[in-house]
Amino acid sequence: MASAFVDKARISVHAGQGGDGAVAFHREKYVAAGGPDGGDGGKGGSVVFVVDDNMSTLMDFRYKRKYVAGNGANGQGKRCCGKDGETLYIKVPRGTVVRDTATGAIMHDMSTGENWTAAKGGRGGWGNMHFATPTRQVPRFAKPGLPGESHDITLELKLLADVGLVGFPNVGKSTLLSVLSKAHPKIADYHFTTLFPNLGVVYVDEGQSFVMADIPGIIEGASEGAGLGHDFLRHVDRCRLLVHLVDAAGSEGRDPVADLEAINEELRRYDPALADRPQIIVANKCDLIGEDREDLERLRARARELGCEFFEISAAAHRGTGELVKACARLLSTLPPVASFEADYVPPEPEIDSSGELNIQHFDDLWVVEGPWLQRLVATVNFSDYESRMYFDRVLREAGVFQRMEELGVKDGDTVSMYDLMFEYKD
Repeated sequence: MASAFVDKARISVHAGQGGDGAVAFHREKYVAAGGPDGGDGGKGGSVVFVVDDNMSTLMDFRYKRKYVAGNGANGQGKRCCGKDGETLYIKVPRGTVVRDTATGAIMHDMSTGENWTAAKGGRGGWGNMHFATPTRQVPRFAKPGLPGESHDITLELKLLADVGLVGFPNVGKSTLLSVLSKAHPKIADYHFTTLFPNLGVVYVDEGQSFVMADIPGIIEGASEGAGLGHDFLRHVDRCRLLVHLVDAAGSEGRDPVADLEAINEELRRYDPALADRPQIIVANKCDLIGEDREDLERLRARARELGCEFFEISAAAHRGTGELVKACARLLSTLPPVASFEADYVPPEPEIDSSGELNIQHFDDLWVVEGPWLQRLVATVNFSDYESRMYFDRVLREAGVFQRMEELGVKDGDTVSMYDLMFEYKD
């Protein structure tokens, strides 16, 4: 059914929260003062995108929009760490481009087949076994787990095809695809018979083949939303070679050369790079041409002016299709592989309202600092990146955290604990 093809979807993904660390003490017969043995919380599950070559649309995302990974389990006594949350794997068709919904920036291109982590699970909290020292033998505190990442994501399917069939409706694109491959698109004598792109594998010789896509619904104004072309022009993006079909017989009273120019203009308006894409111009329905071949010769002359190879065929009668296939294979052998899109998404600097309360506790030479906004800050900062660490330090200073600790008596060399982050305080 036509409604089964979905090539754009918006979803939200949420990684799991890390489990809390445990406060526990070793209790065993004949073992006095066993000490703290609270285990760490488990890591929250991540959300991972996986390519599934058996999928051809984003139909699965039409009704389910929210995807949540499992939370990590809390730590337990006897130094038992909590179980990690279950990773959520989301299957998408090859060629799906993942974008940030808010900015439209590309986060990842699922065309290589490699798994990609869209949201990382939160880190598990430390149990009290980590906080035992010779002077602090009975730590009665542990750390909560950190929340996982979340994103609002737009999935956009851009078909992976070597050759794209373009042209006005009813010029014979579906017929040609059915003749050259084992695809079975719907074929009928009316406009917009094809309501979604069809793919077919064209076998040239033993061990040699290419993928051809029928791109439907491109008419004048398609780049501005007319017809179906606005929805499906994105599938031309990756095609290495365009086969431009024209009704050379003018069976609907149209001018073949004007049709050629109109479609090329729509491609150019959608993406100027498409104007430079290698193209073969194919005059179809040549079996319907009478003695007047003026339009056909004009089309041939225009193809020569554009520097494009020109073929006369009749897809319905299987005339000239073999030569077209060989020409496509020859050109494809000289062209670079199917393009993939580079990620340009830059994670925004987290917006942290540091006006909330903080709880500062002092245990000998250890200072434990906790609070909701600090938890969010620690969870979003990449401490392996220098700029992120400087941002973290700046937020703490502007919030007056260090000033409050100095007023409470923190000394040079004391240990400061902020969730799963520990560092030595320096004046």
